[in-house]
Amino acid sequence: MERITISLDNELMKEIDRLMKARGYQNRSEAIRDLARAGIRQANESAGEAQDCIAALVYVYDHEARELSKRLTRSFHEHHDLSLSAMHVHLDHDSCMEVAVLRGKTADVQHLADHVIAERGVRYGKLVAVPVKIEERKHGHGGDPSHRHAHLHVRNAG
Repeated sequence: MERITISLDNELMKEIDRLMKARGYQNRSEAIRDLARAGIRQANESAGEAQDCIAALVYVYDHEARELSKRLTRSFHEHHDLSLSAMHVHLDHDSCMEVAVLRGKTADVQHLADHVIAERGVRYGKLVAVPVKIEERKHGHGGDPSHRHAHLHVRNAG
């Protein structure tokens, strides 16, 4: 680990100290490292890097909204190459929450998430994307040396 010295104005330090207290950081270094990682992730996403990700799309919707369930299902079928799994939860008489696990190019996953969240009747939506490196290789499992599947390795943000 490398040590550096940085200068921050008093107001920024107060904000960092508030964040540390609210999130339970033990020291400023931990807080600043996490903030730097988040900033790097955001910059990479904004730059539109064509990197792979694994993601969770969480959204809450009104299941009584006209044709919404069909439109959402159609969206996921149209992007079946991105969709790995989904979980459906009934929250009350009118609202459902779904968690969709997605994998693909970050821009494609973000596009699908934006489309789902923008549907009329979707009350809340959030995408959490984790950048990964996909490694496809053969190796033995249970006596089958020709078994082939993908391994996902989380990319560090810096």
